[in-house]
Amino acid sequence: MAISVTTYSQNSIEGSILNFETNEPVIAASIYIPKLERGTMTSDGGKFHLNNIPEGNFQLVISSLGFTTQTVDVNTSLTKPLIIKLQASAIEMEAIIVSTPFHQLQSENVMKVVRESVNELQQKGAVTLADGITNLPGVESITTGAGIGKPVIRGLSSNRVLVYTQGVRLENQQFGGEHALGVSSSGVESVEVIKGPASLLYGSDALGGVLYLNPEKYAEQDSTRVDAKYTYLSNTLGSEINAGIKTSGKNLKFLLRGNYATHSDYETGNEERVTDTRFNELDLKTGVGFRKGSYKGDLRYNYNHSVLGIPEEIGVQSTSKEKILPFQKVDNHVLSFDNTIYFTNSSLDLKLGYLFNNRKEFSPESIQPDGSLSPGLELHLNTLNYDVKYNTPNWGKLETIIGLQGMHQTNTNFGNELLIPDATLNDIGLLATSHYDFEKVNLQAGVRIDNRKIDSKAMGMEGNNEYFASVYRNFTSFNGAFGIKYNPFPNFTSRLNLATGFRAPNLAELTSNGVHEGTNRYEIGNADLSNEQNFQIDLSLEYKSRHFEVYLNPFYNKINQYIYINPSGGFQNGSPVYVYSQSNAKLYGGEAGIHLHPHPLDWLHLESSIETVYGEKQNGDSLPLIPAVTVTNTVRSEFGENKLFNSSYSFISLKSTFAQNKIGVFETPSPGYSFLSTGFGSSFKLDKVNCELNISGNNLLDKTYIAHLSRLKPEGIPNMGRNISVSLHASI
Repeated sequence: MAISVTTYSQNSIEGSILNFETNEPVIAASIYIPKLERGTMTSDGGKFHLNNIPEGNFQLVISSLGFTTQTVDVNTSLTKPLIIKLQASAIEMEAIIVSTPFHQLQSENVMKVVRESVNELQQKGAVTLADGITNLPGVESITTGAGIGKPVIRGLSSNRVLVYTQGVRLENQQFGGEHALGVSSSGVESVEVIKGPASLLYGSDALGGVLYLNPEKYAEQDSTRVDAKYTYLSNTLGSEINAGIKTSGKNLKFLLRGNYATHSDYETGNEERVTDTRFNELDLKTGVGFRKGSYKGDLRYNYNHSVLGIPEEIGVQSTSKEKILPFQKVDNHVLSFDNTIYFTNSSLDLKLGYLFNNRKEFSPESIQPDGSLSPGLELHLNTLNYDVKYNTPNWGKLETIIGLQGMHQTNTNFGNELLIPDATLNDIGLLATSHYDFEKVNLQAGVRIDNRKIDSKAMGMEGNNEYFASVYRNFTSFNGAFGIKYNPFPNFTSRLNLATGFRAPNLAELTSNGVHEGTNRYEIGNADLSNEQNFQIDLSLEYKSRHFEVYLNPFYNKINQYIYINPSGGFQNGSPVYVYSQSNAKLYGGEAGIHLHPHPLDWLHLESSIETVYGEKQNGDSLPLIPAVTVTNTVRSEFGENKLFNSSYSFISLKSTFAQNKIGVFETPSPGYSFLSTGFGSSFKLDKVNCELNISGNNLLDKTYIAHLSRLKPEGIPNMGRNISVSLHASI
C-alpha cells in the first residue's frame, strides 16, 4: 500500500458551550476529539480552545453532567467560533465506544455495546475486575473462590471470549477454567462488552464476544495529577492500596500507577472460611505518550504478579494471608505501542503488542528434599501481535477501514508435569469494514479472512500414556457482518446485526494429555477437531426520553462444530478421563430492562433488568456452564453539588437468580437464591484535596448459596457471604 504523505499546517478550533434553555454558559463541559484522543474543558464563561489540530474533518463530542451528550462535525478550515447548545437531561452522560471501529457514541453506534466505568463497578463492592463485570447485563463469571474469575458472555467463555487490554489482545493461557483474568482494575478507566461474534474486528477467539478494557487517560495538557486510594473489604479482611501520578506537557505525557491487594480466605454465609481462597496481587502500570504535528504515539507497560490459592475444601479455619499449598504464581507482562499518523481526512493506525505470561503451579508434591519448592507445572507463553488499520478518506458520508492483524505465539514447558506440549502458533487476518450515515438510517458491513497455523512438538517417550505426538494444523475461515441502525421516530432506536464468527481449536483441545490438577480430571485432546463456526442474529430495541428508558435485546446464536469436553467413563492415573468432542449447538435468549427517573424527582432512579440464555447441543442435551435467569431491581439516587458535598449517590439492589435445571451431563442442578446489596458515597473537598468516600455492602443478609458457575460447586462449597467494602480516594 502506497500512501502520499504531506506536511500539513496545524489549526485551532474554538467556541462556546451554552445551555439550550437559558443560553447561560456551561462550565467545565468536556470537549473531546475521539480521532485525535484530545480534549479540553470549558472555562467559567463556557468557552473552549483546541490548538495544534491537523487539517481535516473531525467529530467533537461535547458532554456535561445534567446534559445530553452531543456530537458536532467540524472542518479545520472553519474560521468562525462554534456556538453549541446542550439540552438538559437526567440521563447519564454518554461516552465514546472504543471497541468498535468508528469510535462513536453508543446512541450513534450500529453495534450494541455495553459500557461502564470501573469506578461505578467498584462502587458496587466488586472484589476483583472479574467480579465487577458480572454487574453488566449478559455477563457472568466462572469463579474459583474470590480471586479467580473468567468472563462469560451469553453462555460462552474461555477461548470463546477475547479480552483486550491497552489496545492489544490478552493472551494468558485462557483455556484453563481455574486461570484468572490476569488484569487488575487498577489503571483501567472503563469496560466495554461486545456481546456476540466480533470475529470481523478481532479474528479467532472473538466468537462469543469481546471484553475491552480501556486504560486510564493521561492528564490534560500542562497539568499534573496525583491520587491515592485505600479500600478495605470485611469478608476477606482484604486491603487494597492504589497510588498514581500523571503529568502532561505540550508534546509529552507520562503516567505511573501501582496497586497492591491482599486477601484472606473468604467466609461463607455459614461463617466458615473456605480454605486456600486467599490471594494477593501486585500491579504496576506506566505509560509515555507523545504528540507532535500529525503523529501520536502511546507506549504502555503493565506488570501483574498474582499468588492465588487453589481451594479444594473447607478445612483449617484461618485468617492468615500467607500462601499455602496448593497455589499458583502468575507473572503477566503486557507491553503495547500505539501509533497514529494523520493525513488530510484519513489516518493510519499501527498497534504492536508483546506479552509474556509465566504461569507456575505448586502442590504438596512440589516440596523438594531440601525444603524448597519446585513448580509441578510451569508454562511460558510469549506473544507478539500487530494490528494495522488504514482509515480511508471519507466519500461523502461513507467511512471505510482496511486492516491487517496477526499474532506469533510460542508455548514452552519448564515444569515436571506436562498438560500441553511446546508449540508455535501463527495468525494472520485481513479485514475491510464500512459505515454509511443516512439521516435516520446507519449501515455498517464488512468482510474478513483469517488463517491460523498451530505446530506442536512431540514430547515424552512414544508408547507411554503421557506421550504427546506432534500436531500440525492449518485453519482458515471467511467471515462477514452486516448491521443497520434505524431511528423511525424521535427517542426510539432499533438495531439489527447479523454476523458470522469462528474459533480455531486451542492447543489444550488439540493436544491435552495429562491430569489437569485444577479440575481433578485426566484430559485427552483431539487432534482432528475442526473450526467452530457460528452465525448470530442480534436485535436491539431502545426507547429513551428525558425521564424514561426501556430496552429489549434478544439474540439467537447457531454454532456449528461446537467443542466440548465429556467424560469417557474410564480412569487413568487415578483420575476420570475426559475427552474433547464436537457437535452443533445453539444458544438463545437476551436482556431487557427499564429505567425510570420521574419528573420532578430527577435525582431518583428506578431500574429493573432481566437476562437469560439457553444452550443446547444438536441432540437436545443442554450445554454446560450456562448462567441461570437473573432479575435485578435497583433503587438509586444521585444528588448534585450542595453545601457539604460536590456530589453524592446511594442505591439498594435485589438480585434474584432462578434455579438452573438445564445442565450439562457432568453438572448438577442449582437452586435459586436472592441477595441484597446497598451502597452510598460522596465526593467533597478538603482544602485543595478532592476526596471521594464509598461504602457498599453485598449479600447483606449473609445468604448461604452456591452459584451455578462456581467451580467449587461439586464440593458443595458456598460462595461468599456478607461483605462490606469501604474506600477513600484522594487526588490533587
